[in-house]
Amino acid sequence: MVFDASTILVLAAIVVGIIVLAILFTFVPVMLWISALAAGVKISIFTLIGMRLRRVIPNRVINPLIKAHKAGIDLSINQLESHYLAGGNVDRVVNALIAAHRANIELTFERCAAIDLAGRDVLEAVQMSVNPKVIETPFIAGVAMDGIEVKAKARITVRANIDRLVGGAGEDTVVARVGEGIVSTIGSSDNHKKVLENPDMISQTVLAKGLDAGTAFEILSIDIADVDIGKNIGAELQTEQAEADKNIAQAKAEERRAMAVAKEQEMKAKVEEMRAKVVEAEAEVPLAMAEALKTGNIGVMDYMNLKNIESDTDMRGSIGKLTGGKNENESNEE
Repeated sequence: MVFDASTILVLAAIVVGIIVLAILFTFVPVMLWISALAAGVKISIFTLIGMRLRRVIPNRVINPLIKAHKAGIDLSINQLESHYLAGGNVDRVVNALIAAHRANIELTFERCAAIDLAGRDVLEAVQMSVNPKVIETPFIAGVAMDGIEVKAKARITVRANIDRLVGGAGEDTVVARVGEGIVSTIGSSDNHKKVLENPDMISQTVLAKGLDAGTAFEILSIDIADVDIGKNIGAELQTEQAEADKNIAQAKAEERRAMAVAKEQEMKAKVEEMRAKVVEAEAEVPLAMAEALKTGNIGVMDYMNLKNIESDTDMRGSIGKLTGGKNENESNEE
C-alpha cells in the first residue's frame, strides 16, 4: 500500500495532535477546569497552568475553592494558593470555615489560616466550640490537715476559644492547673471527712480561680468524678520521725559506749604502766641494798635484822589471814 505525501502529512498531523493533547491533558488539569466551570467557579485555564509552574497541585486548591463557593463563603484562589505555598492544609481550613459559618461563629480566613499554620487542628477547634470536650484527669492526691491522703478524679468540660488558639496553652496546662487547684483545696481542708461529705466544694473552689486564663480553652465546668481515701501520711511521717529519732539515739548510745570502752582501755594501759614502774622500782631495791653493803652504809647485822623483820611481818600476815578466814567461817555457821 502506497501513501502519497498529503496522506502522510495528515497522519503526522494527527499523531502530533494526539501527543499535544496528551501533554495538555497531563500538564493542564482540563477536567478540573471543567468541574470548576460546572460548579460556577470562574477560573482561567492559564491560572491552572501557572499553578503547575509554581509547583502547586491544582486539585489541592480548586476542590476546596469549589467547596467554599457552594457553601456561600467568598474566597479567592490567591488566598488558598498562598496558604498552600506556606505549608498549610487548605482543605482543612475550608472545612473549618464552613463549619464555623454553619454554626454562626465569626471566623475569618486569615485567622483560620494562622491557626492552621500554628500547628493546631482548626477544624477540631471549631467542632470543639460547637460541641465542648470533656477532659478526664488521673487520680490527683492531696493531704488534708489531719494527715489523711485524699485522691480525687475530675472531669473538665472545655470549649475551644478561637481568639486564643494562637499562643494559648493546651490541654496539659489546663489539667495541671486543675490538679494544682485540687491539691490546694484538699490541703486547706481541716479534716478529710469534709472533702468526702462535700466533694463539690473542690470543683467550686477550683472553678472560681479562673484557671482558663491564657489557655486556648474556656472551662465550662469541673466535676469531681471520684473521691478515694489514700494513706495516713501524718501517721507515716510520725512513724518515720520516731524511727529516725531511735536511730539517732542508738547512734549516740553507741558513740558513748565506744568512748567508755576506749576510756577503759586507756585506764588499763595506765594501770599496766604504773605496775611496770612499781616492778622497776622493786627491781632497784636489791641493787640499792647491794650498793649499801658494798659501801658500808649498812652492816651485815643490819641486813639480817631487816630480813628477820620481813620474815616476822610475813608470818604475822599469814597468821592474820588464817585467823580472819576462821572468823568468817564461824560467822557463816552462826
